Amino acid sequence: MTDVIILHGAWHQPAHYDELAGLLRSRGMSVAVPDLYELSLEDSTGRVEDIVAASARPPVVIGHSFGGVTAGTVRGAAGLIFLTSWLLDVGESPAQLLAEAEKETGVSAEGLIAVPDDEGRLRLDPADARKNLYGDVDEPAAARAVELLRPEPPSIFGATPSRVSWRDTPSIYIAGADDRTIAAPLINRFAARCSTSETWPTSHSPYLSRPAAVADLVQRWPWTPTG
Repeated sequence: MTDVIILHGAWHQPAHYDELAGLLRSRGMSVAVPDLYELSLEDSTGRVEDIVAASARPPVVIGHSFGGVTAGTVRGAAGLIFLTSWLLDVGESPAQLLAEAEKETGVSAEGLIAVPDDEGRLRLDPADARKNLYGDVDEPAAARAVELLRPEPPSIFGATPSRVSWRDTPSIYIAGADDRTIAAPLINRFAARCSTSETWPTSHSPYLSRPAAVADLVQRWPWTPTG
């Protein structure tokens, strides 16, 4: 039985969401935070749908950042929460949308500094990650989050859904007013794809800076805008 499934973002891992998962469990909810590291989009979707299928009733799926790419393909969920996340349509990829946003704004749409390591994976610059991912997170939590970051293969930017579920599943998009990692034109596009949307006064990581608000959001399903 799983009530809530949390899907981690790129460079992140399940441990990043310990506080949110613990808070949800303290409110009587069963929570799964699967590790999707280095899985293809198809395999990530399959792993999450296995959890959905094993649940007595449809769970809510939360996709944070790149976790939203998988969330948008998962069938059988009661609802989808796109938490400062990506939300792709069939045939789209992050690389394609980044190029489009850069052309539209005239500036680079990549909000994070990533440097290739010896194995060709992309590592985030710690200071840049602290500023752009966790700008409104208190120092101890932000320091732990930066320490937990792990490198990602460049292939993450090529993830392309062959099908999506968000068209047929109730959904809400939570935008961060101070999000420095997703370009505004993309945030607007993603939010418009959801049943409803809200803008919170947060950075890219409200699951760390406002975990109680995220838990409240889950509990007030079905969602209605609060402004």
